[in-house]
Amino acid sequence: MKSHDHNFKNLFLDFPKETLDWFFPQAGQSWGKVLDVEFLRQEPKKHNLSDSSLELDMPILFNFENQQLLLWLVEFQEDKSKFSIYKLLRYTTDLMETHPDALVIPTVLFTDRKKWSKAVLQQLHAQLHDRMFLHFEYVFHKLFDLNARDYYNVDNPVVKILLPKMHYKKEDRIEVIRQAYAGLFQLVSSGLFDKYVDFIDTYAEIEDQEQLNLYNEIVQHKETAMLAQYIRERGMQEGRKEERKQSLISFIRKAKQEGVSVPTIAKIVDLDVSMVNKILNNEDIDIPLHLLDSADPL
Repeated sequence: MKSHDHNFKNLFLDFPKETLDWFFPQAGQSWGKVLDVEFLRQEPKKHNLSDSSLELDMPILFNFENQQLLLWLVEFQEDKSKFSIYKLLRYTTDLMETHPDALVIPTVLFTDRKKWSKAVLQQLHAQLHDRMFLHFEYVFHKLFDLNARDYYNVDNPVVKILLPKMHYKKEDRIEVIRQAYAGLFQLVSSGLFDKYVDFIDTYAEIEDQEQLNLYNEIVQHKETAMLAQYIRERGMQEGRKEERKQSLISFIRKAKQEGVSVPTIAKIVDLDVSMVNKILNNEDIDIPLHLLDSADPL
């Protein structure tokens, strides 16, 4: 099964406060404004060498004026059978021991788009009469339990990006994706929009014909006119970059055929010798953006 661990980590790295606002809004209601955010680059220790790694483990430490909150995000993607509340409890107590001044909030995000025949355990409780020995629970989020239509007007980029993973009717699919595009466009910079519109496409598994239908829907709605213009300009820019890339590759190959040495070609086109050799060997490379943005033809 393909892991999207890296994609989700980027999402939470780019939008930590928005993630907290959605997953645990009680924090802002109780303690006010977040003063500082710290990403803890550590994985929970394994209690046994055979323990499998969690799909996503991302402790985010939020500092308020008089409180620390450690939001521990765990994402289990498409397979809930891997989830163990007992393992989650062990890792949570490890974080509590490491960060004794912080309120640790374990949060589990399930992203599979299907109904479950059997739910996962959401709490553990051990009590005898009036004496409680243990109570443990976590913040549970199953995206498919949420109705996408209910979140159209929520001004949170994390919510907009994850809309296609929520529940919707088959006939509403294009509208859900359009709402994700439009909402994200209104809430973030163009750089973050370009980054996460690809995320939306990936998780919505958009096909070519759907892309055309989606663009038509965006064009037809007055409130997404600016988005339609941006997509047109973005498409033209991508087209020009592709033309520039092909022109550069053709120049390199032609120069080599005419007997120009590889170091000389590299100097002319402002590329490393290794990159020129990869082009000559028909290998895929990422050509530096400043070369693709150049308006001067070779």
